Amino acid sequence: VPSLVFLCARRLLSHHAGARRALDLVPAELYPVLFRAAFLDGRTLALRDLVATWPFPVLSIQRLLGHRDRHRDRPLLLLLREKPAKLCVQAVITAVVAHLRRALEGSCGGTRWKRCRLRVLDVTDLQDADADRGPEGMSLWSSTVALAKACLEASKHQTECLKRGSKRRKGPSGASAAPQPIGVEVRADLFVNATSYGVLRDALRIAAAGPLRLKCRDFHAEELSVAGTVGLLESLEASGVRRVDLRFNNLGLPGLCAVVPHLTRFPDLLSLKLPYSNVDVRRLTPGTGAGLRRFAAHLGRLPRLKELSLGSSRISGKLRQLLGDLQVPLASLELAFCYLLPGDLAFLSQSFHAPALRKLDLSGHDFSETLLQPLRHLLEETSTSLLHLDLMECRLTDARLEALLPALCRCSRLRCLGLFGNPLSTPGLKTLLWKTLDLPDLRLVIYPYPTDCYSREPPRPPSAHLFEDAVDEDRFAAVSAELCRLLASSGRADAVWTTSLSRHGALDCFTL
Repeated sequence: VPSLVFLCARRLLSHHAGARRALDLVPAELYPVLFRAAFLDGRTLALRDLVATWPFPVLSIQRLLGHRDRHRDRPLLLLLREKPAKLCVQAVITAVVAHLRRALEGSCGGTRWKRCRLRVLDVTDLQDADADRGPEGMSLWSSTVALAKACLEASKHQTECLKRGSKRRKGPSGASAAPQPIGVEVRADLFVNATSYGVLRDALRIAAAGPLRLKCRDFHAEELSVAGTVGLLESLEASGVRRVDLRFNNLGLPGLCAVVPHLTRFPDLLSLKLPYSNVDVRRLTPGTGAGLRRFAAHLGRLPRLKELSLGSSRISGKLRQLLGDLQVPLASLELAFCYLLPGDLAFLSQSFHAPALRKLDLSGHDFSETLLQPLRHLLEETSTSLLHLDLMECRLTDARLEALLPALCRCSRLRCLGLFGNPLSTPGLKTLLWKTLDLPDLRLVIYPYPTDCYSREPPRPPSAHLFEDAVDEDRFAAVSAELCRLLASSGRADAVWTTSLSRHGALDCFTL
């Protein structure tokens, strides 16, 4: 049930001309609710007017839209999935550039323009790095391009104004009168690939001196060269960068050794993700040993690192060497498809990371007899802290999972368990359900399609992807309904058991 104030704001904004005139009289305290109403209703013209007269130094879209709904206890941001977020975000960015242009041209003499006190625009936490929600959604890539182009446009206005000003404003000595410093800082998460590299590179190069300054929080890059990656990292403002995510860049160990030293300039860096970096220590070359030592030493110079992802790097037997120089224990460690050996798990169990781990991803390993016991020991050592565990595509049969359950059930704080892609039967899933009922915080289980629900022989080997198109839909629907009934009858209707990876989310050290 929307508040009366929100309904009034929505009614006012439905008449654009009247609302525009009313902004001269509206108290500053009503601007946040007006912004929410305009954004959720997709009123881009109203958003431009609101930004042009914004009476506060900071405009954070996430904070304005992310307040808890008292009646539904969920973020209002969820509603944006059905709203024209792309047009609204673009309207806000366009309005900021227009405000800077007016300010640069010295045409802010009117009361409406003087009211604008905007100095910081925060557009973090709005987009998703991996998926665009259709033509009306705004991906992280598209927002990055929009912001980069806005920076270049604002810088162009500044250059033109300075040229005109130098001709008509001369002091007694003939020197140009110094213009009043004008600028808006934009806090954003950035996503760049080969297609958008050029425009972001140009925007970051002029950011420090331009009126619209990009300040990156989370930096994501795909399919870039070593030189391109290093160039962008060096162009980012050092303070405020909390995550660097470099994936599908084919850097290899030499490339990582060239890139990682540049991360030491970020004092706030907490998360480093390097999946799919084409590292394979099993292919020994004359420089492999020295490269591993250099890489580990560089990681050790990141004093606040709490999250590390090395997914799909073949680091068999080298985990001790790679993590040995870290200064603080990790809260999140992603080692999916890393071809770990029993000694790697034994090291992790004995390390100071184990009792601090909140998220652990060991997907893609064959937990047969040689790895199963080390895994059990590792779970025992992480049992007091672990919140999120991924064991997807690990060849876990009913028998292996049952052997693992005593250690798993000791993880009393576990919230999310990922088991998709394992060859488990319906009886095996029921056993898992009954045994984990005593885990009070376990609210999400990503389980595989049961092997007895396949209309044809499941793919071999057992760890191969079990494709959905081979599932007998009627049989699976019956199993799914039975699991839901068992949860409800056990007083755990709050728990979600699903085969949908979309429910998995992107839990990390910032959200766990």
